[in-house]
Amino acid sequence: MQVSRVPSAQQKTGLRATPRASVKTFVARRPVVHAATIEKTDWTNIAKDLDVLSPLDAMDHALKTFGGDVGIAFSGAEDVALIEYAKLTGRPFRVFSLDTGRLNGETYRLFEAVEKHYGIHIEYTFPDAKEVMDLVRTKGMFSFYTDGHNECCKIRKVAPLRRQLKTLKAWITGQRKDQSPGTRNAVPVVQVDPAFEGVEGGPGSLIKYNPLSNITSAEVWNFLRVQGVPVNELHSQGYISIGCEPCTRPVLPNQLEREGRWWWEDAAQKECGLHSGNIQKADGTTEARKAERDLWIDGPVVALNKAQLQGLADGKRDKDTLIVLYAPWCPFCQAMEAAYTELGNQLAGSSVRVAKYQADVDREFCTEKLGLKTFPTIVYLPKGREGFIKYPSEKRDVDTLQMWVKTFAGKL
Repeated sequence: MQVSRVPSAQQKTGLRATPRASVKTFVARRPVVHAATIEKTDWTNIAKDLDVLSPLDAMDHALKTFGGDVGIAFSGAEDVALIEYAKLTGRPFRVFSLDTGRLNGETYRLFEAVEKHYGIHIEYTFPDAKEVMDLVRTKGMFSFYTDGHNECCKIRKVAPLRRQLKTLKAWITGQRKDQSPGTRNAVPVVQVDPAFEGVEGGPGSLIKYNPLSNITSAEVWNFLRVQGVPVNELHSQGYISIGCEPCTRPVLPNQLEREGRWWWEDAAQKECGLHSGNIQKADGTTEARKAERDLWIDGPVVALNKAQLQGLADGKRDKDTLIVLYAPWCPFCQAMEAAYTELGNQLAGSSVRVAKYQADVDREFCTEKLGLKTFPTIVYLPKGREGFIKYPSEKRDVDTLQMWVKTFAGKL
């Protein structure tokens, strides 16, 4: 009798399994960096190595390298996949979560389900009670709807996270490139954390792993379904990205998952601010940020001068015009260069002009006349009318931009 053999997990991933007690331990296919030599490690090259491997490889590398000094950051969403990958390595692992005091009931129930499913205790960390009390007493429960979410997040999320990370040498997050192509398209699998410090303190003292960086939402969800992992009940209600209850809502079909977060704010505010073109130096002065080259130098995108832009802003319009207000040094402007060029090619000869204006050298005018707040800002100026319509989304692929233009221009 012939028996069909189903490939084992290690055969599928190319990992080697070795027994440890009653489980199998998956061993990464890359040299291990011992904690004693962390500061001398070339993390850029390790990132290149891990970039072509699986999330399981990256997870195993993190756990084997750092042991009890690395923690998995679990938000209560689809990043539960990280815990499943950690379990599959067969290695001990730690999980921590930020309880902001504003989470959905469904998220708290998932925390309990995950603890029971994996037989673990999540390390919860909380905001400083006095800081929360002072904020609420001064500004009320929902001040973030009017003055931005940063102050509340700093107290409820950033400060507790900073305290937690100060107990670690590395942490593991669920960031993926496809969560928000405008802002996360350069997430490496591993990096020296650019914002937080580890237990030893100082720049470069904390390593950040993003094992899911290169896989898609569809692949994550297929993995969760196949593995039978507990998931947040909110996902079945249209929530994709899940944060605090007042700041999270379901998204509509074809919206990016991060568009359900802080939806009342201009999406571009999560990108290059008006003042991010200046870098503060040690002496307190600033130095203008310069770009290596301009954007959309040749091709179908029309470069407007100040007089032309002034005329369009005043309503002197011979045709509908789509304008990107940009700064050539802005990485989010750079990221949309190819798509906007292709849009210009597709709309060449149509009723819509695709144009650009370098707004970082003329911010005051662009702010007053065209609503510039951050880079890039995309505005649509209808023919024969005054005023403008601002593009509200982080999704800047050519198909989405063209569909948006058609809602105003009609037949192109």
